[in-house]
Amino acid sequence: MAPLPRWAGIDVGARKGFDTAVIDAKRLVAGPKNFTEIEDLIGWLRTKRPRIVAVDSPWSWAPEGELSRQGERELVRAKVCHVRYTPHHAALTEKRTTYYAWIWNGFDLYAALLAANASEGWLPIECFPTATWSRLGQPRGKRTRARWSSEVLAGYGLMDLPTRMNQDARDAIGAAITARLYDERKTEPFGDIVVPQGQL
Repeated sequence: MAPLPRWAGIDVGARKGFDTAVIDAKRLVAGPKNFTEIEDLIGWLRTKRPRIVAVDSPWSWAPEGELSRQGERELVRAKVCHVRYTPHHAALTEKRTTYYAWIWNGFDLYAALLAANASEGWLPIECFPTATWSRLGQPRGKRTRARWSSEVLAGYGLMDLPTRMNQDARDAIGAAITARLYDERKTEPFGDIVVPQGQL
């Protein structure tokens, strides 16, 4: 019997590295697991064989002189959720080792995923788990982010979830869910950012 298709999600950080999860249509298959080295993460993903890898980090910087990308502005105008804007290359470089270190980690990760694409066949996409939680559940309101995302994830129906997780782990699973929905043509693009359709 052929294995079910799998999808991966990665939450990118600065010093903390990369929280990663893999799901199939029914359950959490692997993770959430943290990696500090991209090479180790790519090797682990190779053993899981996901079709799509959704990354919670910008795919690119804004055009020269601009402080945000068009897709980010469209996401805010559509009232999906708030966004941390990605500025132009020079502004990113100014704070490369401080505030924007996580974005540079994301760029390195995309490069590694694309380099492995020829042998692995996976497709990397950009996602934003806050938008995923917003579209799959009710607005956050006054709930904490932890409670809100936990409730939305619980309502999604995946089996074999850990009883306790931090926010990075939940966001990695949210990214994997976005990858699955993209594969099922149940998403819409805001520039490079892939977001679940409303009213799934």
